[in-house]
Amino acid sequence: MSSSEPTIADLMSQCTRSAVHLEMRDQYGVAAEAEDFQAWLETGQLDVDPASPDWAPWVALVSQARARGITVRRARIVSEPVSDYIRYEHASTNVNLQAGEDVRWLPRRRASDIALPGNDFWLFDDTVIRWGYFSGNGAMIGHEISDEPSAAKLCSEAFNTVWSRATPHVQYDIH
Repeated sequence: MSSSEPTIADLMSQCTRSAVHLEMRDQYGVAAEAEDFQAWLETGQLDVDPASPDWAPWVALVSQARARGITVRRARIVSEPVSDYIRYEHASTNVNLQAGEDVRWLPRRRASDIALPGNDFWLFDDTVIRWGYFSGNGAMIGHEISDEPSAAKLCSEAFNTVWSRATPHVQYDIH
């Protein structure tokens, strides 16, 4: 888990077909989001401007990948009723859509019979995995790159099964 490992931006730039992201936690404690999340809890206000300093780098990265013909999909497995954090994510997901991502939501009860990896991941071109490791309270503690074929197969099959069962963002009601 060294800092010399490729970033998501590096992996996205090397991608030729697809980039998929599976999120399986109900709470993330990402330090960069802490103030924004707290402000949203208190006021209901959220930065959803794709050109804002917080969003612009991600929007540019995804937009550039999409312009190269890369499919970018994100699936989220969530417990229901959803946590405040998931409501926060849901409220900002339109920016992901505007960037060119396709996002779907799957209630955890519908994922019981899916063989899932133990960690969130990005999978690029069905071959390169970027595992995301989080502490119990959701803080990012690291990541690891793998191209191990059986792990990539597990991630691909898990993501595709989740995707086939999940509800598109515009149709998923969190209430």
